[in-house]
Amino acid sequence: MAIELDRRFLHEHICEFNDGDIIFKEGYEGRDLYIIQEGSVLIKKNISSGELTLVEFSRGEFFGEMALLQNIPRFASAYSKGKSKILVLQPGGFLLKIRRDPTFAFEMIQQLSSRLKLTSEKFLVAVSSGEISKDTAQAILKSAESAPLSQS
Repeated sequence: MAIELDRRFLHEHICEFNDGDIIFKEGYEGRDLYIIQEGSVLIKKNISSGELTLVEFSRGEFFGEMALLQNIPRFASAYSKGKSKILVLQPGGFLLKIRRDPTFAFEMIQQLSSRLKLTSEKFLVAVSSGEISKDTAQAILKSAESAPLSQS
């Protein structure tokens, strides 16, 4: 269960979570951005065979940007791994933070670029090793090209 520790400004506050606490569930309509101050967070996606852990984020990393930037429901669920302390930025607070600290936006873009590069590298390794066929890879890439921005 989240405990609000500190309300720093009108649009941001710090919450503390215990191990296994749900920060948000897949499909939730919230638009907040989360920045990990202490601890770790697991991002998990429901798939036909159960729940798949997509990534683990740690101190200094952010999550929740898809819902904030694309105005879509949460793509996956977020759970605290161990005890964590998280800065929660509401949409208005996100814009204020960028105005107050333009390097924050640059650092976000750098992190997003690194995530995309890592995902691309993992995809290429899966294709190169035969884990994913070249035809399947081409079909995935082609479908991603034509997907509307709100769904990609």
